[in-house]
Amino acid sequence: MYEYLQSIKQRYGIIGNNPKLLHALDRAVRVSPTDISVLVTGESGTGKEVIPQIIHQNSHRKHGPYFAVNCGAIPEGTIDSELFGHEKGAFTGAISTRKGYFEMADKGTLFLDEVGELPLTTQVRLLRVLENGEFIKVGSSKVQKTDVRIVAATNRDLLKLVEQGKFREDLYYRLNTVQIDLPPLRERKDDIYLLFRKFVSDFAHKYGTPPVKLTPEAINLLKSYHWPGNIRQLKNVAEQISILEESRMVDAETLQKYLPDYQPHFPSLVVSGSKGSDLSKDKEIIFKMIFELKNELDHVREEIKKLQNPLLLNNGEKNHDPVEIIYDPQNHNHNHHTSHPEIIIEDHEEETLSLQEKEKDLIIRALKKHNGRRKKAAEELGISERTLYRKIKQYDIES
Repeated sequence: MYEYLQSIKQRYGIIGNNPKLLHALDRAVRVSPTDISVLVTGESGTGKEVIPQIIHQNSHRKHGPYFAVNCGAIPEGTIDSELFGHEKGAFTGAISTRKGYFEMADKGTLFLDEVGELPLTTQVRLLRVLENGEFIKVGSSKVQKTDVRIVAATNRDLLKLVEQGKFREDLYYRLNTVQIDLPPLRERKDDIYLLFRKFVSDFAHKYGTPPVKLTPEAINLLKSYHWPGNIRQLKNVAEQISILEESRMVDAETLQKYLPDYQPHFPSLVVSGSKGSDLSKDKEIIFKMIFELKNELDHVREEIKKLQNPLLLNNGEKNHDPVEIIYDPQNHNHNHHTSHPEIIIEDHEEETLSLQEKEKDLIIRALKKHNGRRKKAAEELGISERTLYRKIKQYDIES
């Protein structure tokens, strides 16, 4: 390993020796002295936020301001004001002139997380800043200049969004001068236990308890789990075990309680011979899987919803949500049919379940679990805060 990468890892608390991780860190260090735009890609929870910090602290802008903005957490109606500022009286509630992040980050670095969530109108403004450093506050006609280095991040496929007309192609290439991809945790199997040991050690110090240890079987289970929430999920599991388990030696059976959707292989939608609590557990696995897949297909749903003709449910009621998501275990593709979404689980009798009701139930559970904190609930569900806001409004869920 290069010595400078070791120093970077120590400085920013990065654990692991995976080649893809080291490659990402190497690219971050190499682009730091320049002012080119960087696009950081990777799944949610992989630690993308550390890359812009490395870039900023190793650049000539390190003494300038650094701001991180979660574009997915800002309502569409106020995103322009947050980024570019506004004049007094520009809109209802604008009681004074306000600076935006591009003005405050002058001579520094601005990290735009979840950049794929930006509305098209805001993308036009962002493109102008990237091209010539110019922006206009909301409610103003005066052009202002700023000198900001942009690092953006996304867990979405921006090229697909370009194809769908949801992300500007010219902006994509402006942002993606250099791309840095962070690998998911399931591709860093040798790093998983190293990270777990670091987390339980930190929590032992925090809570004044001996650190948790795992049996060899539990370590194998830890490495074989697919970790959809990546490092963030692993840290949460480590904290839960550190707090809840009396024994400091945790075996595989105990560990699996904290991995409720653990499956050695991708689960099938047809479950035969399940009884009692096992069937209930299988349902949870299936619905959670489809909930995640369903959110990835939001763009398809929105297009189909434009159809004017209402479809009918099996009971004859009108269905205004004409997408059925069916998982095909043979080819892992999703087919879209014009009927109400339902899943058949084979036991001694067939049972039809409403996907929409289950989706609403999962959202309510996540909100209750995190005492109404939408950011935490969105992280657990694997969706952006903006998507969660839309779902809450769609299902009329009260806070």
